[in-house]
Amino acid sequence: YYGAWLELSSSVNYGFITLYSLNKYFARTLAVISEMIKAPTFPAKELSVVADTNKQQFLVNSTRVEMIARKQLNTALFGPEHPFGRYAVAGDYDRITPEVLRSFYRKYYHSGNCSVYISGKVTSEIIRCIEDNLGSGQWGEVTEKAKTTLVPPVTTKEKRIFIEREDALQSSLKMGCFVMDRHHPDFLKARVMVTLFGGYFGSRLMSNIREDKGYTYGIGAGIVSYPGTGILTVSTEAANEYVNSIITEVYREMDKLCNDLVPQEELEMVKNYMLGDLCRSYEGPFSLSDAWIYIETAGLDERFFIRSLDAIRGITREEIRILAQKYFCKENLIEVIAGKKV
Repeated sequence: YYGAWLELSSSVNYGFITLYSLNKYFARTLAVISEMIKAPTFPAKELSVVADTNKQQFLVNSTRVEMIARKQLNTALFGPEHPFGRYAVAGDYDRITPEVLRSFYRKYYHSGNCSVYISGKVTSEIIRCIEDNLGSGQWGEVTEKAKTTLVPPVTTKEKRIFIEREDALQSSLKMGCFVMDRHHPDFLKARVMVTLFGGYFGSRLMSNIREDKGYTYGIGAGIVSYPGTGILTVSTEAANEYVNSIITEVYREMDKLCNDLVPQEELEMVKNYMLGDLCRSYEGPFSLSDAWIYIETAGLDERFFIRSLDAIRGITREEIRILAQKYFCKENLIEVIAGKKV
């Protein structure tokens, strides 16, 4: 009854616990969170309910062509034995026991492997409360932070992969290849180039494939970052008979960016969009803390957002073309289609 909100989430290699609380109840809500983090019980009965719920959701998602295509693209790029290319099966949910969770908890959940971010109306009382609950001494089985070992990918030699779903009303198309990671000097300006190509509603892909051709309700492109690498992706869902035409148009738009200079007016529109999007990352206390969490979890330095601003403002038409020529390698793009055969 404290009007608080709790969010639990995880990424490829981080777990997140987020509490939104009124200041006047913060001490009481944090005490509950502290107990949950420091002394979890993993009761078998409740775990079976949670595992079964997640299993049922997994089974539902496994029938969606978008999910099928996304998983298959990662498996094709990284290899089926790679941590980023290997996925759960339904039976895995039956093997999650309280002891499995306790073992995972002992390895990763301790004061030596935890960072706390606080934003909002932060008072000295709030800081003291955090110190009392989480910072007054070591908790958990404190060890050194687990080191991440990067596994080399084993990419398939197949250019096109088709997964048939006879009952599919639409097909999902995913195209992807390896590019740079977030630490590469080209990354920030390459994001501008990819945004112009397919990263917002006014992009080249949307204007051509949605607005002009009417093949799909939406298509997008972006750089998905993983530890040590990044993937250029193009993603859409469309009627089965339009998929080949969409692939042709994607490659045509790539060729245009490789061969022709972008009109200055179009580049300015993309810059304004990205600058506005960057401003939204700093407009409130919660988005601001998210921005700094991103900095830490990605292993970036505190000037990353300043460099992002400079890259957006400073990129030129000539640099867009050079980056397209460098990273739009059609031969490296793997095409994954999940849907019904036409």
